[in-house]
Amino acid sequence: MKSGIEMPYFSVIVPVYNRRDEVEDLLRSLTRQTDKDFEIILVEDGSTERCEDIALRYSSELDLRYFYKTNEGRSIARNYGLEHATGQYFVFFDSDCVIPPDYFKTLGRELANNYVPCFGGPDAASDDFTDVQKAISFSMTSFLTTGGIRGGKVQMEKFVPRSFNMGYSREVYEKVGGFREMFSEDIDMSTRVRQAGFDIRLIRPAFVYHKRRTSISKFARQTYVFGMSRITLKLLYPDSLKAVHCLPAVFLIGCVLLLLLSLWKWWFILPILLYAVMLWCAALIETRSFKIATLAVATSFTQLCSYGWGFIKAYVWKILLKHGRDINEEINMRKGK
Repeated sequence: MKSGIEMPYFSVIVPVYNRRDEVEDLLRSLTRQTDKDFEIILVEDGSTERCEDIALRYSSELDLRYFYKTNEGRSIARNYGLEHATGQYFVFFDSDCVIPPDYFKTLGRELANNYVPCFGGPDAASDDFTDVQKAISFSMTSFLTTGGIRGGKVQMEKFVPRSFNMGYSREVYEKVGGFREMFSEDIDMSTRVRQAGFDIRLIRPAFVYHKRRTSISKFARQTYVFGMSRITLKLLYPDSLKAVHCLPAVFLIGCVLLLLLSLWKWWFILPILLYAVMLWCAALIETRSFKIATLAVATSFTQLCSYGWGFIKAYVWKILLKHGRDINEEINMRKGK
């Protein structure tokens, strides 16, 4: 731990909710950093399975402070951490991340050479992740599924940092504030940062290992929520909805129509099969595993269809039926502003 009044440059803020094993993996990886000019603010958001003992065990190796608060949501937990941070640059990780040893050395070098007040980094699958997690990682980062919006690859829209690996300066915090308690809070934050006149950059070498969900059913629920939150963002920022965001809904509708038509003429199913083959080949090239490539087809269809269904449902409910017009009031009531 640091002594005296010396302040770290980076403040790492991690919200936690019932993730004991993941927190241990995260903290263990942080002890292996080649550059330790950082403090860690671990905020337990009302967990029933607390990790205070784990934090205490690593406090002798890390500049680590642990806080416990009542459950109010991950954004409010991050904001609580921001209030207690002493660094000049805040870095946010999710508790299910593992940080490569040279992360802070790389990030410090990149900011020194080409400073940016707000950044985001990509994620990757570690060799010790499960096959399902690796398949989900492919689905979340492949151009064939997300258009490069996630994962730091070629993109179809302006880069948006994600809360599992992003950061911004104290100057940004003092002008923009913290996160709002809502789904896709990282996209909302990035939008407000840009509106305040700050630049945002993708720092590709500053990646993290992100464990993702542990089952396809949990992944389906997560991407369903992503689809719904895209409509929330449109209500907050009317110009934020782009064509790429509508593609999963189009994909879902197209698949349903093709499946119905295939009952009449079997060859209507060929576009779906062709896309599945493309996914399988791309995943095989990337992962070099027949099993993971096969799982990746399932996770990719799950992602697109679940997101598409959430998007369609929220669009009908909040826009067509006009049940989402008081979205700012709804967010403020959740104490995120």
